Amino acid sequence: MKPFDEMHAAAGAVREHYETYARWLAKQPADVMQAQREEAELIFRRVGITFAVYGAKDEDGAGTERLIPFDLIPRVIPSQEWRDMQAGLRQRVTALNRFIHDVYHGQEILKAGIVPAEQVLHNAQYRPEMVGVDVPGNVYSHISGIDIVRAADAAGDGHYYVLEDNLRVPSGVSYMLENRKMMMRLFPELFSLHRIAPVAHYPDLLLETLRAVAPAGVNEPNVVVLTPGMYNSAYFEHAFLAQQMGVELVEGQDLFVKDSFVYMRTTQGPKRVDVIYRRVDDDFLDPKAFRPDSTLGCAGLLDVYRKGNITLSNAIGTGIADDKSIYPYVPKMIEFYLGEKPILNNVPTYLCREADDLKYVLDHMGELVVKEVHGAGGYGMLVGPASTRAEIAEFAAVVKANPANYIAQPTLALSTCPTYVESGIAPRHIDLRPYVLSSGKGVQTVPGGLTRVALKEGSLVVNSSQGGGTKDTWVLEA
Repeated sequence: MKPFDEMHAAAGAVREHYETYARWLAKQPADVMQAQREEAELIFRRVGITFAVYGAKDEDGAGTERLIPFDLIPRVIPSQEWRDMQAGLRQRVTALNRFIHDVYHGQEILKAGIVPAEQVLHNAQYRPEMVGVDVPGNVYSHISGIDIVRAADAAGDGHYYVLEDNLRVPSGVSYMLENRKMMMRLFPELFSLHRIAPVAHYPDLLLETLRAVAPAGVNEPNVVVLTPGMYNSAYFEHAFLAQQMGVELVEGQDLFVKDSFVYMRTTQGPKRVDVIYRRVDDDFLDPKAFRPDSTLGCAGLLDVYRKGNITLSNAIGTGIADDKSIYPYVPKMIEFYLGEKPILNNVPTYLCREADDLKYVLDHMGELVVKEVHGAGGYGMLVGPASTRAEIAEFAAVVKANPANYIAQPTLALSTCPTYVESGIAPRHIDLRPYVLSSGKGVQTVPGGLTRVALKEGSLVVNSSQGGGTKDTWVLEA
């Protein structure tokens, strides 16, 4: 089936919401666009917007960092389409937060048999330490990144699907913000031709969300961003968000626990910390509670958390709701907790832990995308149609050895968007990661999100760690 084209309808006609942009683009000389592309790369490199590539080495054997390629052609979403998506995002994140609270408290959804208990209680992402722990507003995922794709049906109409939920430490929002700044710098005239919803207020919304979930009785909360350090692949983003919010960027060694509170070392002496926006995984947060060899966290942090004297964003144990083996049950969660039908549908998913699904997956592996349930970043997966027989056979053996560790989905023909590549302008597959902020007082989004693009012709893998790029995402205001 032909992929849905975001810009062009059948017979090549330009879709209405792209018409103004298409007229502008047709007048741009190729050499001017190429010059703008080079300027964007130069500025991004100068600012230091890089992505560390784990395992990759340069010719001297040192670790490498590279730019995430930025594409000059935006992805445009009309206002009504965004409003519908926004409603679906609010619904989904609300249900996911209800689910996380439930599995660490009454476990009603498990008792009802909606989600198999063993799939939750024996899951590596389930944290028994969180059972009975109350968190402000019953919100566990304050910052959620929901990956959305669009695929065409038999009639050629495009439909949005949720591909996966990122609730632990969703990344990429700094690229959304920097992409917009770059487009406004390179093409200011486009912003007078279009009414584009702003995104620059995201850091303000994020800080507002973090302050709103401070421990009870704290009126002027001290918020910090906890980073694993400068060698982490997303360190630029950690530093960027701390700077944009006007809060301290700290590492584990900067924090200590005393008398059931967390303090930060400063040149003026210890300062109490109330909210930690942590970009460190659960396992490394507290060497006393989790991995004793971790140097990234703060010893005793879990005890302070359980007593309600610190808020962690996102909460410990949130990963149970973004595990890919739990994903197929989200539509049922929405019905169970909210009494509503899902606005955004899941991609059909096969659970390899179930015998019938496993047989189907092994028999049709060449047609499917098979993923590790804990995998991320495009690693630990097989894209069947793009793999050789030998690769499929090798991956099948791995799945057979541990079926519960894998899910599979049909190979969706992700929608395409015109993209500026070496050969000129050509269609490339894209997805979208909107960012959803939840505080217990409401659920907010900034219009659009991060559009990721697979720059290799025919590739469906948009992850930056796998060579993907990003685009500015425009939501047109009505």
